[in-house]
Amino acid sequence: MTLQDKTDLGGMTLSEMEAYIVSIGQSKFRAKQINDWIRRGCDFAEMTNLPRALRDTLETTCYTGLPRIAEKYVSAIDGTVKYLFEFPDGQCVESVVMFYHHGTTICISSQVGCRMGCKFCASTIGGKVRDLSASEMLGQIEVAARDIGERIDGVVMMGIGEPLDNYENTVRFLHLVTSPDGGGIGARHISLSTSGLADKIRALEKEDLQITLSISLHAPNDETRSAIMPVNKKFGIDELLSAAKHYFDVTGRRVSMEYTLISGKNDTVRDALALAATLRRYFARGDALHINLIPVNPVRETGFAAGSRESVRAFADTLEQNGFTATVRRTLGPDINASCGQLRRANLQNKERTPV
Repeated sequence: MTLQDKTDLGGMTLSEMEAYIVSIGQSKFRAKQINDWIRRGCDFAEMTNLPRALRDTLETTCYTGLPRIAEKYVSAIDGTVKYLFEFPDGQCVESVVMFYHHGTTICISSQVGCRMGCKFCASTIGGKVRDLSASEMLGQIEVAARDIGERIDGVVMMGIGEPLDNYENTVRFLHLVTSPDGGGIGARHISLSTSGLADKIRALEKEDLQITLSISLHAPNDETRSAIMPVNKKFGIDELLSAAKHYFDVTGRRVSMEYTLISGKNDTVRDALALAATLRRYFARGDALHINLIPVNPVRETGFAAGSRESVRAFADTLEQNGFTATVRRTLGPDINASCGQLRRANLQNKERTPV
């Protein structure tokens, strides 16, 4: 039986799992047992309070969505943990666990590869292979939490892939991870980053989820943004920021603007002034918006580089002087290349070089 033919138990709500377990002739209470094991990051062979025959049946016919840890790196600087997770079909994604004073957060992937084509991003090199299921997104959290031996309190959907390009699975994941029988993580501790699929932002605002929306903006105008982000040719800045503003109006949740600073492309004081003018047309209220500045992570294939510390500070100060709250993202795990995309890329290249 192929993976596609198996029943995806890890992506079910508890009530859905109960209905399935009853349908295969088992007692309803078995669903709670199975769900508890999966949410603890355990596969079928470890479910010792189930009859052996049932475990064997589940192993043959069902899927948990739990990946295996293919590679793991721990930063000697700040303890950040980076995982290369592998699914049963051999496809890999990356996740990063970050430790803060207020709790532990994981950055997860939503797709294997990405088709958005952002010029500065390692995740999109080679395009999209496939979407991740809701269980495979949740599985990254469950396996990581088990491995580090502590609860994960927050989720950032900012790893490999565009979450809103995998809309149905992403929304199912969000409902699962916030439910008491799923991850039990509060929606206000979850951030979803999108490259700018304005139509899906409009759909997301109707899902009754109090998550934070993060917009990967990265440019103050359409000309610059289209040159580094092909998605802008379909959804320009006006349509994107109108959708973001509407999301704030409907949900009351402050929007985060992600802005990657690329030397010689979008990082001058003039660019900062243009960005402030653009944002002011949509977000007159300062509390509706936060700008997260990210010095670009060097990727060999792009040739992009970050500017000096002084240029980054000047950009942030200019935004502040124009009424916008802006912070420079602290680099976590610099000794393990904790930003997503590069570890999977290296793994693929190693496989290509390995004789069959």
